[in-house]
Amino acid sequence: MTALKDILYKVAIESVKGTTDLPVGKIEFDSRKIESDDVFVAINGTVSNGHDFIDKAISLGAIAVICEVMPAVVHEGITYVQVKDTSLALAHMSANFYGDPSAKLKLVGVTGTNGKTTIASLLYQMFKKAGYKVGLLSTVKILVDNKEYKATHTTPDSLTINYYMNEMVNEGCDYCFMEVSSHGIHQKRTEGLHFTGGVFTNLSHDHLDYHPTFAEYRDVKKSFFDNLPKTAFALTNSDDKNGPVMLQNTKAKKRTYALKTYADYRGQILENQLSGLLMKINEQEVWVRLIGSFNAYNLLAIYGVAIELGIESQEALRLLSELESVSGRFQFIVSSGNITAIVDYAHTPDALENVLKTIEDIRTKNEQLITVVGCGGDRDTTKRPIMANIASTMSDKAIFTSDNPRSEKPEAIIDDMEKGVEPQNYKKTVSIVDRKQAIKTACQLAQPNDIILIAGKGHETYQEIQGVRHDFDDMKIVKELLEQLNK
Repeated sequence: MTALKDILYKVAIESVKGTTDLPVGKIEFDSRKIESDDVFVAINGTVSNGHDFIDKAISLGAIAVICEVMPAVVHEGITYVQVKDTSLALAHMSANFYGDPSAKLKLVGVTGTNGKTTIASLLYQMFKKAGYKVGLLSTVKILVDNKEYKATHTTPDSLTINYYMNEMVNEGCDYCFMEVSSHGIHQKRTEGLHFTGGVFTNLSHDHLDYHPTFAEYRDVKKSFFDNLPKTAFALTNSDDKNGPVMLQNTKAKKRTYALKTYADYRGQILENQLSGLLMKINEQEVWVRLIGSFNAYNLLAIYGVAIELGIESQEALRLLSELESVSGRFQFIVSSGNITAIVDYAHTPDALENVLKTIEDIRTKNEQLITVVGCGGDRDTTKRPIMANIASTMSDKAIFTSDNPRSEKPEAIIDDMEKGVEPQNYKKTVSIVDRKQAIKTACQLAQPNDIILIAGKGHETYQEIQGVRHDFDDMKIVKELLEQLNK
């Protein structure tokens, strides 16, 4: 067992009742998981306040409590440690408990609105191909070299992060690539981690259900770079107006990538086809299997990280050419009836517009583009009409449907979307609440050579309705429906 005093290293303590010289089993912030000899950290969360569950934790066997406010009644034989911020305390305690694993890895964090999953996942893929043992913490999954675990959050809690990084260290991993969300930064989940580098992708309309203003959303992202050490690198998209902002106060080595402006890692798209991209990166040509300008940015970021981590330029380009697309990110099939179906995670206005622009660039204009799109429930409502406007303007036919309605009525979400459709586009839209029926309708409307885009869920294999997750896989469903129609 580890002594409480050892896992409190770097924690800003305000007061203590009891002794910290006692062995503890493990750390928990969920009172339901407490067992004998555990430490309970009372987190003041967005849904509930852990301070309300201190007595429950003690009744289940907690021998120490970390809190921001000392309880009015304290129990004999229980140690209470008062700190200013329990989320920050949890981050440091988690790192200490697992032996500070991030210091034993080359850890690179990727943040921004769009592209985090693609960049982190393809960096994992690239460094595996280069012969290294690698870890990945992403929205889609957690990978400890070749072992796969299910992901529940874009950026997991501090305990989970340090647990899996410790597993990576034990497995002999050299690198870890990690998505860093604004929620994760704001809730201190990344505090206490030792980053070798950070990447900024872009910033657009998202998470304004959590952050009260866009400025706060931007500044939370910026704080990640502000906290990077001078030994790290900070790589940012200088084509995004917020890119230079991320570098303003960082102590890290500043690096940039861009398609339109001067940058350390400069790219140019020479050809853009359904089979891939021909790019020029720092005056060297490379053919890659990914599609679209948004992926060109992702590939530039990946190339930049590879160079900063010591991979030679020609080797980095060779590895780029071998990378394969990430599940649910512009993933496409062509049916035997010659209908192209594309599944993409695009769930923000900017991401949806990028995907539709990419399709516009590679289509012949002799086919119709049918877009199936929904918006999530219990999330930022302001983006619903914007996304509907983009879909109806940039498609020949737009079908509005359910995404993950969660606790909201899908009809109400679709009503919000319909408000964004301009009069000249009314006849191009149809609303179908049932997502499978919406995809089926798109397949029935499609003629040979047509393109169907199914946006919003990407890699997800479920649909959440009234708190229940139902099996639902966009790619699997559209494949089955197109096969049935061909028969």
